[in-house]
Amino acid sequence: MVKSPSALAVACRPSSLGNAAADKADTGLPSGWEVRHSNSKNLPYYFNAAEKVSRWEPPAGTDTEKLKHYMASHHSAGAGSRPQAVPVPEGKIRAAHLLVKHKGSRRPSSWREADITRSKEEALEIIKAHEEKIKSGQTTLGELALTESDCSSARKRGDLGYFGKGDMQKEFEDAAFGLNPGEISTIVETASGLHLIERLE
Repeated sequence: MVKSPSALAVACRPSSLGNAAADKADTGLPSGWEVRHSNSKNLPYYFNAAEKVSRWEPPAGTDTEKLKHYMASHHSAGAGSRPQAVPVPEGKIRAAHLLVKHKGSRRPSSWREADITRSKEEALEIIKAHEEKIKSGQTTLGELALTESDCSSARKRGDLGYFGKGDMQKEFEDAAFGLNPGEISTIVETASGLHLIERLE
């Protein structure tokens, strides 16, 4: 939902970069790739020092199961993690979302899967199951987003921070601005995939 890695290339190369690369056995990434942390976005990203390439999604050849374990251990936001208390910017809202991509999505890859091949129908069944768990009180959108969302915001429990009109895709924006704080949307479809949106503020 947020801008593409290319658009954020400068922002995603913080002046104080994260720890040196862990080896492939730890991260599951191909040789030459490492996990770094964007200070500006407060999100992990993937960096290849030899090629000077950075991206939000894992590169081809990634062992996604190893990467999931590594990210859960090293890059998950703590329970109840929230931005520092600041006044709500005028005209902006704060929302979190859970995204399920499919092969027809604008960019059919994510930190969870380098190549997403599921159909839109399969994605719909997955997000319906997530919706049911949230409605029944089994879990929260934030908890599910940590492990199940195909957006890099998963590491922050789906929290997208503050945004205003024109910052997001129209379908997403219309749904988010139509919610009251604490409310969760029905399933929303955009070019990115299928979403459940929770308005936080």
